[in-house]
Formats: sequence, structure tokens, C-alpha cells
Amino acid sequence: MTVQLKRAYEPPAAGDGYRVLVDRIWPRGVSKEAARIDAWLKDLAPSAELRTWFGHDVDRWEEFQERYWQELEEREAALEELAHRASDGRVTLVYAARDTEHNNAVALRTYLEQRMVG
Repeated sequence: MTVQLKRAYEPPAAGDGYRVLVDRIWPRGVSKEAARIDAWLKDLAPSAELRTWFGHDVDRWEEFQERYWQELEEREAALEELAHRASDGRVTLVYAARDTEHNNAVALRTYLEQRMVG
């Protein structure tokens, strides 16, 4: 499985493969037709409490990742669903955050890559 990231506000592309929205809330101003999301896996999004605590504060990034990865340990069914649906190719994790380097999709990709190696 190849995992790439894309903001929900960027147009879908043929090379995206299986497009999965990994936010708990639908991106503001994006229609379902324009987003072309194959699955909306809300269970892979950080909890509302963790998302609020993080608040996109870069100084909290390392701790956010650790806490988010702990939450993901409890969400095996959603992780298995993602792995099953994307087992034969590319998956694009779609997110709405403005910060392209410090968001839950980045942390989720790192988590998935570590699982694939380990």
C-alpha cells in the first residue's frame, strides 16, 4: 500500500487511488461530488478532545502524535478496513487542515508506515 496525502481543497487526480477522508468533520465548502471521497473513516480521526487540545499548535506536535497513535491502537477495526480497501494499491488520506506538515493525516501516514515495517 502506497500512502499519499492531499488537502480536501485540492482537486482529485487519477493517481490518487482510493481516497479516504480522515477528518471527523466534513471540510467546509467542499461538495461530496467535488471531493470524490471513496470512504469517510471518522474513526481514524483524532478524538474531539485531542483535536481541541492540539489546536494546530506546532509546539504540541510531538505530543499530539504520541497521543493520537495511542488512540489509534484502540481503533483496530477502522485500521483493518483501511488496509483491506487499499491493499491492492495507492491510498490518499484526505484532510482539511491548512498546515500540510502538522496534521492528523501526516501523523496517520507515519503510524501506518511504522505498522507496515514493524
